[in-house]
This record gives sequence, C-alpha cells and structure tokens, in this order.
Amino acid sequence: MLPGLLQLARPKDWIKNIFVLIPLPFAWMAGERSGFDLLVFLLGLGGFCLVNSGVYTLNDLLDAEADRLHPRKRDRPIAAGSVAPEVALLEAAVLLAAGLGLCFATGRGGVMALVLAYVAINGGYSLGAKHVALLDVFLLSSGFVIRVLLGCALIGAPPSAWLLLCTSSLALFLGFAKRKADLVVGLDHNHRPSLQGYSVTFLDHAMMICAGVALLSYALYSMDSAVFAKGREMASMPFVAFGILNYLRLADTGNAGDSPVDIAFSSRSSQICALGWVLAILWSLKLW
Repeated sequence: MLPGLLQLARPKDWIKNIFVLIPLPFAWMAGERSGFDLLVFLLGLGGFCLVNSGVYTLNDLLDAEADRLHPRKRDRPIAAGSVAPEVALLEAAVLLAAGLGLCFATGRGGVMALVLAYVAINGGYSLGAKHVALLDVFLLSSGFVIRVLLGCALIGAPPSAWLLLCTSSLALFLGFAKRKADLVVGLDHNHRPSLQGYSVTFLDHAMMICAGVALLSYALYSMDSAVFAKGREMASMPFVAFGILNYLRLADTGNAGDSPVDIAFSSRSSQICALGWVLAILWSLKLW
C-alpha cells in the first residue's frame, strides 16, 4: 500500500511550487531583505507542499469514479482499488494537518491566510465548481497566483502588479491547454461535465489571448522593474517567448499530456528553455 500512498501524495507535482520561489531573486535585488528568514521560508514551502499533497489526495478521493473513465487517471491508487477510500481520507487529514502546522509555525498571518484560501478554493473546485466551464480553469489558475503571493509573504516583500498579471495570464494559458488536452484524447462531459462548455476552437483562441497577455506583461515588467541592470532588462524575454510558444506547439500537436507537470518532466526543450531563463535572469540581475 505504501507506493500507492506515495503516489496519492504526488510529490512530483511539488514542482509547481517553483512559483513560490519566483519573487525571491527580484525582492532580494530590490533590497527587500529585512523580512527574509531562511527557516521561515523553508517551513512555509515545506508546509505548502504537504498541503498540496493533502488536497491532491482529497481530489482523487472525490474523483475516483470519474477517474476510472480516464485512459490515464484510471491507474491512480483509489480509482484502481490499491488504496481504500478510508485510508486515503486518513492520509489527506494527516498531510493537511502537518502542512497547516508548518505554515502556522512561520508566524506570519499572511502565509496562513493564503494557504487556507488555497485549501478553500480547491475544496470548492472538487465539490462541484470544476463542473462549470471557465470557472474551473479560473479556480485552477488561482493556485499559481497564490503560490507567487505566498512567496512574497514568506520573504516579506510586496508583490509586483506586473508579476501578478503575468502569472495569472500564464496560469490561465496552462489551464486552457489542460482542457484542450482532455478534448484531444477524446474525453467528454461523462468524465468532466465542464468539457461540454468547451470546444477546441474556443480553447485555441483562449490560449492565444492568454499567451499574448503573458508575453506583453512580462515584457512590461522587465522594462519597468528597477532591479535589472541597464541594458540587460530583456535578456530573459526570448526564453519566456520560446517556452510559451513551445508549450502552445505541444498542445496543438496533442503531445502536451494533461498537466504542465508532464511537460516539465518529459520535454527536453522545455527543460533547456527553463535553464536558459534562470541563467538569463541571474545575468540580468548581475548575479553572475
């Protein structure tokens, strides 16, 4: 049963929490260092990872019947019958309690408020909001914005409006790509009722709009931010453009799977692009 319990926790999905780290270099170079405490940051990040796992476990518990109709999700532990529902419920409770405890230990009220908002939003999503077209994508996308806000709260730095706009539009882009992937593999409203409100054409338009907003807002953020060295402000822009367009290409060819996590672990071009972005950001900040 242990492998099934570990699979339910989805530790590989913790890679999404890289969004928590995004504000760190920008805030550090902007001089927002007085509120930074490494122990507090690690407690908050670790606690949020455990909360993620608790939420994933609850979601799988509620979605077990629908997952049995999915070509890939039917192998999840609860849907496949390798983990009993009552055991999964206990695992979710333990993970949520431990995660919330660590977040509370940070001593920062803003952190707890954001984590509780994340749990509430995902609870509403799992209990029925996921069946409403558009609302499902907006709620999924809010998780990425909360991650950025959490990073800001953990280091005691105010979030940039441009960074939040870029994050939210990018998150919507990923959410619409996820729904397109569902349609491409032949799923319908019997598996996910919200799919009845989508078409491939609409999702293509929505993805292009969100991709355009994400690119424009990132470019404006780069030009507006005072932390970048003069003449190096746009160094990371080509990697952002390549990453978004490459994801759009993968979604259009039907190779994007059903999660950005799949892309992070399987697409070598996306991995190289992400590494290039990190190096370009560090160069722009004069950190190397």
